[in-house]
Amino acid sequence: MTGVQSTIEACFEAMTPHNIDLVLAVEQQAYAHPWVRANFTDALASGYQAQLLMGGDILLGYFVAMKGVDEVHLLNITVAPAYQRQGWAHVMLDAMAVWARGQGAEWLWLEVRVGNLRAMHVYESQGFEAVGQRKNYYPDGHGQREHAVVMSRRL
Repeated sequence: MTGVQSTIEACFEAMTPHNIDLVLAVEQQAYAHPWVRANFTDALASGYQAQLLMGGDILLGYFVAMKGVDEVHLLNITVAPAYQRQGWAHVMLDAMAVWARGQGAEWLWLEVRVGNLRAMHVYESQGFEAVGQRKNYYPDGHGQREHAVVMSRRL
């Protein structure tokens, strides 16, 4: 199949308690400090927006976002490691922005590790700007904490 590029047809599905095992498998592959089952079940129980990006039976990624008064806070966005650097984070951020606008939100907010330059670049390319820092926000795995950059985007 020389010269033929493979494409993935993707669609969003709501995250449910029934697919948390699939989400946890990706979460554990993607992060040194992954969310645990309780993080996802609590998010679902709280009614947060939790979407899976599926390519057929393959979980490409997911995001969890919390609606506030006039804002949406991105709590978790993850692209499965095998599908990173293919634009799926942009697809999910666009979908989240569309949902947020439909909820009447004027702002999107998120935190990102100061050392996660790749993610910061993705967010900046989507119109997010660094607006602050949360000191000692993330565990670093060595008994220390890593600062988070607070980023926002006006819708």
